[in-house]
Amino acid sequence: MLSGKKVLLGVSGGIAAYKTPLIVRLLIKQGAEVRVVMTPSALDFVTPLTLATLSQNPVHSTFTAETSGEDHPRWNNHVELALWADLFLIAPATSNTISAMAHARCNNLLLACYLSAQCPVFVAPAMDLDMYAHPANQSNMAKLAEFGNVIFPAQDGFLASGLEGKGRMMEPQDIVERLESHLAKNAPLRGKTVLITAGPTYEAIDPVRFIGNHSSGKMGYALAEEAAALGANVILVSGPTAQTTETNTIKLVEVISAAEMYTAVFEHYHKVDIAIAAAAVADFKPQDKANQKIKKNVGLSNISLVETQDILAEMGHQKKHQFLLGFALETENEIENATAKCQKKNLDAIVLNSLNDKEAGFGGDKNKITFIEKEGTKHAFELKSKTAVARDIFQQIIQLG
Repeated sequence: MLSGKKVLLGVSGGIAAYKTPLIVRLLIKQGAEVRVVMTPSALDFVTPLTLATLSQNPVHSTFTAETSGEDHPRWNNHVELALWADLFLIAPATSNTISAMAHARCNNLLLACYLSAQCPVFVAPAMDLDMYAHPANQSNMAKLAEFGNVIFPAQDGFLASGLEGKGRMMEPQDIVERLESHLAKNAPLRGKTVLITAGPTYEAIDPVRFIGNHSSGKMGYALAEEAAALGANVILVSGPTAQTTETNTIKLVEVISAAEMYTAVFEHYHKVDIAIAAAAVADFKPQDKANQKIKKNVGLSNISLVETQDILAEMGHQKKHQFLLGFALETENEIENATAKCQKKNLDAIVLNSLNDKEAGFGGDKNKITFIEKEGTKHAFELKSKTAVARDIFQQIIQLG
């Protein structure tokens, strides 16, 4: 659920700050991008160097920062940081920070980010048991909850004062699990099943040689990861590719030929909500496959080809409740040909891939697409990473309902 999410971590000055490197590590492990802001007092408990190393991003604790070789200090833009984030986690949140948040006292960079944030905010309090139980702190936390912030309750245990009771910051693993649970509960594709095909197919000439294409599978795998991040259960039917996935909500079905992909697709197609045919399925296969490797001295003067089964056309023919999205790779009359394919194969929409930009297309990490709805409405996008393209595609699908 955290894969691809931008998480801003706010660290305030409590002893529990020593746990924040583990929070950063866990977030990074789940695929999140992390940036850190600290209150000045937090610097007494954990070093910015540690958090910068783990997050692979600069850590900010002041509104300005001296920059080597420049005459004037650089402004750490709190608005930019706040608007960058998909999630804002404040851990630990001390009594002082919680009070300032509740009453809009903007006296440091972390609080300025909080007051500028448009994303969900999660607060993990950490303080001694009597402080935590004090009516003023309870009132402030209740006020933050009324603002829509999510409060992760403090835990029972040994405290820095030597006392034992409720006030410990929730453990890093539990915090990350709570974040994932919140995202899953509010995910737009929660409870949906998405079928995605990816990669090329290989059509055998003999046991060694095959007919194939240059598809890397990167676009299909990016779509699968994005669908999972949006809460879906994903069935990824993949031809031969070097791409991998470790996301536990993605069921990977590996195939080689178009016939194998056809079988795998229709084992699952009738129970899915969304189907995306991103694979570059071979249009033709050898009519006959040699049982043994064809020797060079024997020669191969020609290969008789026959059409493979048209998986996308059959998906369109059998479509009932599914939202069906196809892909088109065109080199001329792009819009016209893609629109015609969408209508002919009974698709709900089609994604037109462009090969006009040298950075787009097979093998690369970027793509340039036009999303075309069945009524003909077009949404053109700039050249982007395939991860960003996957987000754009699902945004269009979700908007279409």
